[in-house]
Amino acid sequence: MKINLFIIAILLIMISCNSQGKRPIMGKTVYQQELNASFKDASISPLKKKDLRHFKGLDFFEVDSSYIVEAKLIKTENAPTFEMATTTERKPLYKEYGKLHFTLQGKNHELTIYQSQDDLDDVKYKDYLFLPFTDDTSGEASYGGGRYMDVMTTDITAENKVILNFNNTYNPYCAYNDKYSCPLTPRKNHLDLEIKAGIKVYKK
Repeated sequence: MKINLFIIAILLIMISCNSQGKRPIMGKTVYQQELNASFKDASISPLKKKDLRHFKGLDFFEVDSSYIVEAKLIKTENAPTFEMATTTERKPLYKEYGKLHFTLQGKNHELTIYQSQDDLDDVKYKDYLFLPFTDDTSGEASYGGGRYMDVMTTDITAENKVILNFNNTYNPYCAYNDKYSCPLTPRKNHLDLEIKAGIKVYKK
């Protein structure tokens, strides 16, 4: 009996030491925690090795529910396939999926949302839509090349409504590592206001 208690005590000490040695995942929401966890994982992180060694967590604006809006989607019929410009010579194929109309800070806004044609045959990504945008924080508090938001085709209601949560935005990988090729945000997807929600610019 004493031996069993001794073994249990040793195991508890070992578990305690291991848990103290691991840094907790940063983030105030599940989305932020999951994004930080992926950046912390060396097998999938876009960070350079020298930056990964000192990585503690990404910077975000304060979570603000006023940046969660309902948008009306007007689908683009018979949209042509086009080559989207990137930070490199790579030209991925996209189609304009539609226009998103919404109200934010008392003003009406419009963003164009896209669908990758290269990923249509990939079961993992076939339902993903691509929403890049810039705003008046771009180049200062947020990444100058703009931020991205993922919208799923399965998120769109029968009334063609979709919820946009600007708290759940992310930077393109080239914001962290120049080895990546990232789509450039089209000029028409600039919002003439400050989106003080979501991911901030990466400071090394």
